[in-house]
Amino acid sequence: MQLPSRRQFIAQISWIAATAIPLTAAEPVWETLFDGKTLGNWKRTDFGGGSDPSVEDGVVLIERGEELAGMTYKGKPPTMNYELELEAQRRTGLDFFCGLTFPVNQRHLTLVVGGWGGSTVGISSIDREDASQNETTLTRHFKDNQWYKIRLKVEPSRIQAWIDAEQIANVDTTGKDLDLRPGEIDLSTPLGIATFRTTAAFRNIRLRKLQP
Repeated sequence: MQLPSRRQFIAQISWIAATAIPLTAAEPVWETLFDGKTLGNWKRTDFGGGSDPSVEDGVVLIERGEELAGMTYKGKPPTMNYELELEAQRRTGLDFFCGLTFPVNQRHLTLVVGGWGGSTVGISSIDREDASQNETTLTRHFKDNQWYKIRLKVEPSRIQAWIDAEQIANVDTTGKDLDLRPGEIDLSTPLGIATFRTTAAFRNIRLRKLQP
């Protein structure tokens, strides 16, 4: 058998390198934060009044409180480079059925869905302006007993959020003052779900870390 010349060998190696499929990083793995059976790492948020969250038919139910009601995650979530998603359903009430408080480095924010009479969406607070009056403020109609998929993505200098397929926030956070709206919502940190005078159900709560 005739061996290839040095020139032919180099040409073959160059062709292999040019046509090789590049290796890519593995897709980040989702971590389930609610198994549909028990509260697990979730505990009642001590807003005062109301009842403990309960699990029934694969969902966690937060009953209407006099004002705020909710649950807080007892684990240690990432503070940057992560995605968080869940499905939420308003059962009864006329205010926000999902107040999702989440970490951003050493600060925290709240994604409000259905606030201020049931139709306001936004993030509290950006440059000291809450979800009803900053660049993220939107008005959307929500139906009782309908599931909505809520997704949040936190990266350096950017926070994005979606409801179902619609992107409802895309914030460049560079140089902005990010913090919670003053009040009891800080009891939801580091990661929590709250409602306001509303009964709501939640399922498919999960999180994944992203590559920096």
